[in-house]
Amino acid sequence: MAFESVHAVVYFDPECLAAMDGLGFRGFWMGYFAGRAAPFGPVGPEPVTASFFNFHPDRARRALPEAWTIASPADVWTTRSHAAAQVLGRVDSGVARTAGTLVPGLRALLDGVPDAGRPLFAATRATGEPDDPVAALWYWCTCLREHRGDGHVAALTAAGLDGCEALVLFAASEDLPVELLRKSRGWSEDEWSYARGRLVRRGLVDAGGVTPDGAGLRRWIEGTTDDLAGMVTGRASDEDAAVLFRGLSSVAAAVRAAEIISYPNPMGLPRPD
Repeated sequence: MAFESVHAVVYFDPECLAAMDGLGFRGFWMGYFAGRAAPFGPVGPEPVTASFFNFHPDRARRALPEAWTIASPADVWTTRSHAAAQVLGRVDSGVARTAGTLVPGLRALLDGVPDAGRPLFAATRATGEPDDPVAALWYWCTCLREHRGDGHVAALTAAGLDGCEALVLFAASEDLPVELLRKSRGWSEDEWSYARGRLVRRGLVDAGGVTPDGAGLRRWIEGTTDDLAGMVTGRASDEDAAVLFRGLSSVAAAVRAAEIISYPNPMGLPRPD
């Protein structure tokens, strides 16, 4: 999805990471949790762990609420947005022109979308569109990303999976490196093994990897996520959708050409063909 690549520069680009460090945060994870949770205000780790879903609770506890004693949520969000816009401008010389074309369509697409049951989307949208057009482009792509992410969490929850189980099933289904997912999300080897055991008992994975039932559940999760995201994408006419797709794909291609995003990655963004 093109909008995910536009949004994701904040997690991978050294300039964005340096901006978080410049606020005084210690290490990547404090900047990650403070940056993504900033729209919530100065919250503690519990609602962040719940809404982010697949992280070990200790990951958030080590960052929050201490991060708010270093920088306010408003300053964190402004810094994050500005850094993302700087990076997009660096990798795509025409992004300001593209943003001028796309932002009105994205605004129309997302302004009236219901936010019930979508905490990250609701909080992110409530921060408001920045005045800078490139920052506004990143903002609306981030709203799209969090809207889809909230729907994905709803699907995972309906499937009866907890955070670690979801990662185990994801790794088995997509043949992703287990250690990449386990370590990035903070789960111990024992916790990962216990989660895998629970999936074995449900018949979702076995010694050979994902079972047919597990693959079927994964298809249901992804299909449900797509269906839930359709309340946004389905609002656009075919013509408007084509304009947005072309424009976002162009910016995403510039991000990929700059080799900002690493593959494989914990976000599950696929390597472009």
